[in-house]
Amino acid sequence: MTLIDQLRDIVREDSLKEPDQVRVRMRTLITELLGDSSGVDPIPDGEPVVLLVVGVNGAGKTTSIAKLVDVAKAEGQNVMLAAADTFRAGAIEQIQIWGDRLGVPVIAQQAGSDPGAVAFDALNAARARKVDLLIIDTAGRLHTTHNLMEELRKVSGIVGKNSDGFTERVLLVIDGTTGQNGLIQAKSFTDSVHCNGVFLTKLDGTAKGGVALAIAGELGLPIWFIGTGEKSSDMSAFDAEAFAGALLPDAVN
Repeated sequence: MTLIDQLRDIVREDSLKEPDQVRVRMRTLITELLGDSSGVDPIPDGEPVVLLVVGVNGAGKTTSIAKLVDVAKAEGQNVMLAAADTFRAGAIEQIQIWGDRLGVPVIAQQAGSDPGAVAFDALNAARARKVDLLIIDTAGRLHTTHNLMEELRKVSGIVGKNSDGFTERVLLVIDGTTGQNGLIQAKSFTDSVHCNGVFLTKLDGTAKGGVALAIAGELGLPIWFIGTGEKSSDMSAFDAEAFAGALLPDAVN
């Protein structure tokens, strides 16, 4: 509605009459809204990075991690994974399977172990092995005896205290098909941990990821990456202008 209000003002002020003119202006407004003005490089070159990946289970978190590994390895980076989602059945094994497929080491402990301890061990191991990119998977849902956001805050705190020599980033994974629920998820996570950017997943279907507008407009979080399929290579850096064009294509005569 904010965009619509802005567009109405533009139409009135510029006396626009043709639908195509209005469409072009709307695309410009969307591009400006989605432009990354944070000045934060998602994964800086030339310095070790620890990337904490957060988001609800089912959003495509593990697949997104695999995609990030695939890209980093293709760029010649030394990558390591940490399986800090220790509560969900099969989560550790899932990360280990991807580690085997992509040829990267995985730091893990037994199911049910302290995720903060996994993060601590992983940072020490990454430092010792001179890793360029350490990606830490985290829990997206916990059973009732644990509080998800408390656990995430704890893991984030441990990373913050023990990440000397690393640049810290927190990446929020959001399912691009979830609509308003995706915004609610994003608010919950950003209230608990300081997220730097978003990986928007599942943009290979008919849904076009309009939740990106709400996330950028209401939370000011930049969209950094998009996932467009199941394979580890199916991702790209987010392009606000291309996204606006896909969301609002030219009219077909």
